Amino acid sequence: MAVRKLKPTTPGQRHKVIGAFETITASAPEKSLVFGKLRTGGRNNTGKETMRYIGGGHKKRFRVIDFKRNKDGVPAVVKTIEYDPNRSARIALLYYADGEKRYILAPNGLQVGQTVVSGSGIAPEVGNSLPIAEIPLGTIIHNIELRPGHGAQMVRSAGTFAQLAGREDKYALIKLPSGELRKVLAACKATIGEVGNSDHALEKSGKAGRSRWLGRRPHNRGVTMNPVDHPMGGGEGRASGGHPRSRKGLLAKGYKTRHPKNQSNQYIIERRKK
Repeated sequence: MAVRKLKPTTPGQRHKVIGAFETITASAPEKSLVFGKLRTGGRNNTGKETMRYIGGGHKKRFRVIDFKRNKDGVPAVVKTIEYDPNRSARIALLYYADGEKRYILAPNGLQVGQTVVSGSGIAPEVGNSLPIAEIPLGTIIHNIELRPGHGAQMVRSAGTFAQLAGREDKYALIKLPSGELRKVLAACKATIGEVGNSDHALEKSGKAGRSRWLGRRPHNRGVTMNPVDHPMGGGEGRASGGHPRSRKGLLAKGYKTRHPKNQSNQYIIERRKK
């Protein structure tokens, strides 16, 4: 995967860096796996704006992604690698031997025509999904479940990967992209390899309008507001605003917001790096 830097023919093009689409092999999604995606514009069921700076954007269709990988033992051929507007990673369309079609996240190195399979007792190769208990130590993985059969919840973003660091009783120790070392049940499934489109982090929009295409409206800082609107507002001239905090008064930049009695604390061996 690569990126394209455009010639500075306009102010919007000058700093624009976009992903190259040479790995994408289809221009339209599989019809049976997409449905319409409704927009809220940041409003709740009564029409009140409950989330600011949301609205507009290009119309999207949602692609149904198979995060469970529960068709065990049935081989599937990668038919296409496609763009998904709902996520940073690319997706791959699988044709299973029994005729079913499903989308999965496309890991780095997955090629059209390649065969992937999920389940117990299979080889730990790129794109295959198997229980963490059967994956060799040190293997790069993604798409990790937190509860067996509930579907993958961790390490799904473009270019991310985790590493299987060890085993302890019925748990596996996994080094997450944040640097956190965490215990996960060894019966949970994970997919081999890292998520593709790793150059996504290098992209630059180049202009404000590109944010509007993504449904993001202009966002003004707290220090530019009045005291009635934000704790950091007000003051003569350009005041710094005092201690950084949210509109509701919650401290930011260093203040720990994680609850000390959080149930999942017992599974965290080492916290993420600051």
